[in-house]
Amino acid sequence: MAKQNVSEQFVDILVRAGVKRLYGVVGDSLNPVVDAVRRHSEVEWIQVRHEETAAFAAGAEAQITGKLAACAGSCGPGNLHLINGLYDAHRSMAPVLALASHIPSSEIGLGYFQATHPELLFQECSHYNEMISNPQQMPRLLQTAVQHAIGRGGVSVVSMPGDIASQPAPEKSIEHALVTSRPTVRPGDEEIDKLCAMIDKAKRVTLFCGSGTAGAHAEVMEFAERVKAPVGHALRGKEWIQYDNPYDVGMSGLLGYGAAYEATNECDLLILLGTDFPYNAFLPNDVKIVQVDVRPEHLGRRSKLDLAVWGDVRETLRCLTPRVKVKTDRKFLDRMLKKHADALEGVVKAYTRKVDKHVPIHPEYVASVLDEIADEDAVFTVDTGMCNVWAARYLEMKPGRRILASFSHGSMANAMPQAIGAKVGSPERQVVALCGDGGFSMLMGELLTAAGLDIPVKLMIFNNSTLGMVRAEMMVVGYQPWGTDVKNPNFGALATAAGIHGERVEKADDIRRAIERAFAHPGPALIDFVTDPRALAVPPHTTIEEVKGFALTTGRLVFTGDVAEAWQQAKSNIRDVRQAL
Repeated sequence: MAKQNVSEQFVDILVRAGVKRLYGVVGDSLNPVVDAVRRHSEVEWIQVRHEETAAFAAGAEAQITGKLAACAGSCGPGNLHLINGLYDAHRSMAPVLALASHIPSSEIGLGYFQATHPELLFQECSHYNEMISNPQQMPRLLQTAVQHAIGRGGVSVVSMPGDIASQPAPEKSIEHALVTSRPTVRPGDEEIDKLCAMIDKAKRVTLFCGSGTAGAHAEVMEFAERVKAPVGHALRGKEWIQYDNPYDVGMSGLLGYGAAYEATNECDLLILLGTDFPYNAFLPNDVKIVQVDVRPEHLGRRSKLDLAVWGDVRETLRCLTPRVKVKTDRKFLDRMLKKHADALEGVVKAYTRKVDKHVPIHPEYVASVLDEIADEDAVFTVDTGMCNVWAARYLEMKPGRRILASFSHGSMANAMPQAIGAKVGSPERQVVALCGDGGFSMLMGELLTAAGLDIPVKLMIFNNSTLGMVRAEMMVVGYQPWGTDVKNPNFGALATAAGIHGERVEKADDIRRAIERAFAHPGPALIDFVTDPRALAVPPHTTIEEVKGFALTTGRLVFTGDVAEAWQQAKSNIRDVRQAL
């Protein structure tokens, strides 16, 4: 039997850790590993067109499957391209192992062609980041990297020179039992007692939920009923907490809707469950706040805390719920639920009724039709920017549905690469990408990946020929929008040229049939929706300063002669502005 080399041993360990595939671009120092993958029956190589996509796709697969995923980049520029997607995976707490191939070990530190220092470059976007400099290191180092990624939830980076990768593997390497799942964390009895006392004393309790409520839906609902608490959520908590929720008051923040802001600011005890919600301006300063989180480093970094509880949300509520007194007063809960219902009738539904003749198409209407037609367990991937708004407000998270985005990193161009990873990792599920035209065009080469590998993702392009969120940000603070408009091709025709099903939709009457055709098509499909570039998303909590900024911008447009633009802006958003004020 031929002796293994380091690359073959490397791939064997990844397979033992549950890795099914590696995403990447082949090249020079990475070739020994790629060849080892080629010859291994239990792992697949997914060839993408840009390494950034490899990292995004691996992160998406890890989030959908809950298992370790992997990506790779060749030395220098190849692995540098991974960094943006790895930042996103790390901030999403997705277990990802990244192989950063390196220049020949004898040339490190000597200014060799394509030389970089991956052990420095990836330090901030990983829990573990080390270089293999000797074949004897490899098994233990890789096993340690795997355990960091899975155990701590995030990225591990292993850099390996190409010459080391092709050397003979050590004959008697130690094979540890690999960690493949994470334990639960229960708070101490002292914290449970303190929290119980605070809840019993409070008259108005609100729950605000993030991604840490994954797997705890039943426990949150039971607790909310016991203490008669409205339940709001951050965008990352939407998929876990919105469905089958009679206490739902919507989402807070810049993309928010409903009564979540009022519920969190008018209570006398706010309980933050598994959320690292970054926008502290939307959190109250004058109520008692408790935070429950499995990551102690998250506790108290967004707001002042009256009690910090270190533990899993599910385990914490299992301990807590039987011990708190049952509240019978529903006045606060019912008032917030009514505010939420009124808001949904106003802002959220304003653009989905009587819009069949509107040109350009309202993007909100596209999102609402997608929500209606998509499978009950569909996976949605969503580009950063205005697509996040439409997804937050119009996609209903039914049991089994998932939504992935660059929630914490906020990168452009994430939706199509994440869709590729989600579909490859979960081929039995429908995967729908809500792509902004700016994000889609940034990594547009991955259209060829979907076509070449016949990955049946459904790409929905919201084509408004502008960087819509940036445009809105400019107007809110009083700047005249400039540098935000882009000239786009017919993306439907582009898709057809690439060999996949492509259509362009310019009228609202054609939206439903085009989506149905795309979903029915057995392979990848793309629909190019020409949407209103002036569609804005006014937060439900709108400050006087924001209104002044918007008014100032509109005034400047008028005084500089662009009256038509100001009028079109008003016509596109008058319902939204009225409701928000």
